[in-house]
Amino acid sequence: MACPDPPRGIYLAYLLQGLILLAAASCILAGEYFLGLAATSAFLLATAPALMARNLRFCLPWEINVLIATSFYIHVMGHVGEYYVTFAPYYDKLAHLVASVTVGLIALFLALLAERRGEIRLTGPAIVLFILTSTLAAGAIWEIYEFVVDQAFGTGLQFGNTDTMLDLIFDLTGGAIVAVFAAIVLARGEEDRFDRFFAEPSSGAEPPEIAGDPIDPVHSR
Repeated sequence: MACPDPPRGIYLAYLLQGLILLAAASCILAGEYFLGLAATSAFLLATAPALMARNLRFCLPWEINVLIATSFYIHVMGHVGEYYVTFAPYYDKLAHLVASVTVGLIALFLALLAERRGEIRLTGPAIVLFILTSTLAAGAIWEIYEFVVDQAFGTGLQFGNTDTMLDLIFDLTGGAIVAVFAAIVLARGEEDRFDRFFAEPSSGAEPPEIAGDPIDPVHSR
């Protein structure tokens, strides 16, 4: 089964990616080269999953594409628009919540994809645990990144132990939201609702067995 035609929702992801790139360009033109580099990196990371999915021959849900783009857009605008400061600490916690929900959904998607391809067999509790550990691991890696950048460049990405712990709590909350959703779906045996996510991208040519009935040279004259 080939991937369905992209729904209109995917254009929201394209819009957000374009806004990230625009923010990167504005930072570079304003002489904020470090911020411009960070925004450019965010743009590349926002577009990478869709390209990887294409190369690995599976359909990445457009909803996940939008969430990935949204997560990076929120983060970039938090620095470019100084929303991290203007709406502190709420904007930062929103960014962590959205990002952790995104990571949790990606973890769920990867677990179901691996099971669908027969690479591994995961029980419902194992999938829930995988989602929670993935979101917490991603959150911990992010906090380490902020610590390293602060130490190397003298920035102020972290505001102390309390701020870091609250960030991780919001990461866990986002993962728990996805974990509860996954547990309900798996308990009800409704995994088939994700079937459209596992269609292989079309190669552009239909297989001979579905291209149509063979032509009879006698009747085609």
